[in-house]
Amino acid sequence: MITLKRPTKEYESEALAFKQEFIENGETTINGSELLDQMDSYDEWLKSVTDNISPDTVNSEWVVTDTYFAFDEDDNIVGIIDLRHELNDFLKDFGNSGYSVRPSQRRKGYATEMLKLIIERAHQIGMDKLQLSVETSNEASVKTITKNGGKYERSFTYEGEEAAVYMIVLV
Repeated sequence: MITLKRPTKEYESEALAFKQEFIENGETTINGSELLDQMDSYDEWLKSVTDNISPDTVNSEWVVTDTYFAFDEDDNIVGIIDLRHELNDFLKDFGNSGYSVRPSQRRKGYATEMLKLIIERAHQIGMDKLQLSVETSNEASVKTITKNGGKYERSFTYEGEEAAVYMIVLV
């Protein structure tokens, strides 16, 4: 069982350890993190994700986005996931949500549960569908999406990688 919580200053040391685990695992991208992987300052990142929650303060290059850490029963960060309320031209292939599970916590069902909770959140805010994209080589994520009702829509290529777009209809 996991819970989703918005990032706060209180979670800084745990968040930085989460980020460091990706780096130590040779991973340069943390999907769904709103650039936590690219920012040097937790405070700057926290301000960015907090600003992006509201239409009044969202960065003009972004869309309104909810970002959450996923915590396990012991209150450890096991993942991160975001929910983009709409898609702009840049996001049309990437979709409404991205997520990552900490390398040491993979294959435990966390991604499936995180996506299930974000689907519930999307439904609560009035969204009628959720578009997700995934590199076709990422079999675990493809399974996560299809377990949550994702239906294949189309394929595209991004930076030389074959990817697929899936749609989840919210009812």
